[in-house]
Amino acid sequence: MAFSSCCLKCYPWPSLPLPPVCHRRSSSLSISAAATQQLSSSTAPHNLPSDFTTTQLLHVLRRQPDETAALHTLHWASAQPAFSPSPPLYHEVLRKLSKVGSFDSMSLVLQDMRSSGCKLDATTFSILVEAYSSFELYDEALGVVDVMESEYGTKPDTHFYNNLLNVLVYGNKLKLVEIAHEGMVSRGVKPDVSTFNILIKALCKAHQIRPAILLMEEMLGYGLSPDEKTFTTIMQGYIEEGNLDGAIRVQEQMVGSGCKPTNVTVNVLINGFCKEGRIEEALGFVDHMSGEGFHPDQFTFNTLVNGLCKAGHVKHALEVMDLMIEEGFDPDVVTYNSLISGLCKIGEVNEAVEILNQMVSRDCSPNTVTYNTLISTLCKDNQIEEATELAQVLTSNGILPDVRTFNSLIQGLCKTNNHRVAMELFEDMKRKDCRPDEFTYSLLIDSLCLKGKMEDALNLVKEMELSGCARNVVIYNTLIDGFCKNRKIKEAEEIFDQMELQGISRNSVTYNSLIDGLCKERRVEEAAELMDQMLMEGLKPDKFTYNSLLTYFCRQGDIKKAADIVQTMASNDCEPDIVTYGTLIGGLCKAGRVEVASRLLRSIQMKGIVPTPWAYNPVIQSLFKRKRTKEAMRLFREMTERGDPPDAVTYKIVFRGLCSCGGPIGEAVDFVVEMTEKGHVPESESFLMLAEGLCSLSMEDTLIKLVDLVMERAGLSERQVTMVRGYLRIGKFQDAMATLGGMLNNDNGIRRDHRRR
Repeated sequence: MAFSSCCLKCYPWPSLPLPPVCHRRSSSLSISAAATQQLSSSTAPHNLPSDFTTTQLLHVLRRQPDETAALHTLHWASAQPAFSPSPPLYHEVLRKLSKVGSFDSMSLVLQDMRSSGCKLDATTFSILVEAYSSFELYDEALGVVDVMESEYGTKPDTHFYNNLLNVLVYGNKLKLVEIAHEGMVSRGVKPDVSTFNILIKALCKAHQIRPAILLMEEMLGYGLSPDEKTFTTIMQGYIEEGNLDGAIRVQEQMVGSGCKPTNVTVNVLINGFCKEGRIEEALGFVDHMSGEGFHPDQFTFNTLVNGLCKAGHVKHALEVMDLMIEEGFDPDVVTYNSLISGLCKIGEVNEAVEILNQMVSRDCSPNTVTYNTLISTLCKDNQIEEATELAQVLTSNGILPDVRTFNSLIQGLCKTNNHRVAMELFEDMKRKDCRPDEFTYSLLIDSLCLKGKMEDALNLVKEMELSGCARNVVIYNTLIDGFCKNRKIKEAEEIFDQMELQGISRNSVTYNSLIDGLCKERRVEEAAELMDQMLMEGLKPDKFTYNSLLTYFCRQGDIKKAADIVQTMASNDCEPDIVTYGTLIGGLCKAGRVEVASRLLRSIQMKGIVPTPWAYNPVIQSLFKRKRTKEAMRLFREMTERGDPPDAVTYKIVFRGLCSCGGPIGEAVDFVVEMTEKGHVPESESFLMLAEGLCSLSMEDTLIKLVDLVMERAGLSERQVTMVRGYLRIGKFQDAMATLGGMLNNDNGIRRDHRRR
């Protein structure tokens, strides 16, 4: 999709008027100081003034600081001769009690209400329904119907049932919705348009769009017509199902029925276009509806900004925000979060930080989502220090880090091998009452397993269970893989068996980890049995399963069985990948069948597979071993032109081959220059061999230049460089090369250790 720089300006959106500012009027109610004094004291000896109205008393109840004070005030007032029982007074106290879940006190108020002769109507019991639902006591909310009828003789009406149905739908208690509706029908309570709208919403939440449409059609039988909310609810249901075309058909039906769409309807469809990535159609729809009197609002602009950002068109999203400001709407936290997320997804972190600064300068407070998006992106880019600083800014601004904040930082620290700091952050997380979740524990357990600290990993699993987090398949798989990589197959098998006892379903990763571990321990028969068990559990072996067995047979030199594995893969619709072919090529080379390996390399290229160093390296190495230097170098050059770029192993193989095969020394010299330019450092043993050759040919100047190149690429310290150059300056080339070799070996050892971690 192509956008011109003015694509958003080309739509003739009308100028939007600023919404009028509403000012709250001060109350005209005036309460005398004496009356207020009487009601503020629970021991006041005075009676209510005869002219003290119910409205005044209601105002006093509303001013009470908590439910206890309000209840005390009502009890005191109800004992006064001038007190006149009125439903609004009791309702006010019931609402205050409902906020704290004081259901026993609410029951007493209902009894007082009845004994005072005050009428209990459906509104009274709706308060009780809302109170139960706010504490997620949905069964009790449904039971209010029986209480109001059997204990208080109050019949539920349409408004009451609408309220009950709505809270049940909001709580996603769709079975209780069905029971409540059956009770409504059995009691002969007639539904209205709101009833149907609530029921249609319930069906849409249950992904039953067709029944929802049928229910809308039933409305005519009750003398009711669908309204804007009816149509919009079904449209939203279609969009949630990913069926925007269905939503558009409903919108056309809506217009055909004479029901005029509102901003909500239009925004729902705009959101649908954006969710499906149909941004141009969304913009066109806005233009079309603007011509019919639609005025884009805050939600419209935010939806477009979010849609454009998700589609990767952040530049155009910024244009929409500029237009939004021109039309009198201030970007809010939703707008800025969409832009920051969009910029982070395309790797523009610095620009995202600029948007954050702009957000603050416009007095729009960032929230946890804002910071988490940036922190997560920085951690993925290994910018842990910057992410930590941003987390400190979050805290200094009074925003508490949540579990996602901590998880992003812990993940970044584990990724950069800072396990100790990650554990410190984990402890800090708990001290700040931010409860770790399964992902937190899985990150740390995986880090411990990679470091071979299996006992510590098991202890953390126990802590995880004590904290209320259940073990899951990811945790079990991490432990099994950790034990296998640390050659502790027995412990891995015990964890594997525990999964069945704990009722945790094993998946392909579970089996693949243990099969790979068994193959590396040369227990291939047990690995094959495990693959049979895998099939019995309905899991299909994948390329990782087969590649583990293939690697074993190639290492054993059993090429026939290795080839059979590849054939089995193909017959089971498991397409061999470059790892499969690379492993088989390596096995063929190890068995001395270089020509067959070369032909296989050619055949996979004909299949359109791009060979990687994993496939090229064994053939190049075998050719060098057979003194076929020209063929090896020709294959290396082919690799640089057609395949994936050579890796460190490739350069090591080629350089060693050039130095040991007795070819022209100039070719080896040129290769050192080439590999250092590509960021690779020659291994010390081969470089020493080249140095000896150069010295024997009196080419010390060339050697000195090469040494300088290697030291620069290796990133040696100034002290190390000075030491090597000192030996070279006085002609002690052997000492210089021995010293450099030790430095390179030490540096390579550190790098290998880092890669293992």
